[in-house]
Order: sequence, then C-alpha cells, then structure tokens
Amino acid sequence: MTAASTNGSCCTPEGSCHSGEGAAQAGEITTTYKVTGMTCGHCEGAVKSEISELDGVVSVHAEAATGLVTVVSRAALDEAAVREAVDEAGYELVGQA
Repeated sequence: MTAASTNGSCCTPEGSCHSGEGAAQAGEITTTYKVTGMTCGHCEGAVKSEISELDGVVSVHAEAATGLVTVVSRAALDEAAVREAVDEAGYELVGQA
C-alpha cells in the first residue's frame, strides 16, 4: 500500500486539510472554543454533531486531546447557542480559546 492510497492524518473527516485548502472562504469566520470533558473520538463526534446543527455553521473540527473545537461559520455565532449545543452533547463550553 502506498501513501497515496491512504488518507493523511492531517485531514479532517470532512476531507479538508490544514494546509490552507478547505480553510474559511472570504466572508466566513473561524472561531476556536475550549470544551471540557471530551476524551475520545465519540466525544468529538457528539460535539461536532450538535454544533453542526446551528444555523450558519460551515464546518466543525473537535479535538479531544486539546479540548479545542474549531468552527467555521458564515457569520459570528451566538456564544449562548454554541454553549447550549455543547451542553446538549454532554460537555462544557469554557469559552473562546
């Protein structure tokens, strides 16, 4: 198996990479939040799923190891709405990182 036939670890499940491709487009806002309680991939998926349901959200990347959740949206999100989504997933939003 060659490296070309496998997914690189630098890519998110949505297929965007941190190399600048898949980054926020003009007019989109990237916000990083600190979330406590995430310990595994299931936790990441739960947080991602709840935040993805908010109006205007383009993409969500959650990382349990750091507790950071990066959200790309079409406009600034109401932090109370993000907090409610994280609470619904069963975790706690500390605030913006």
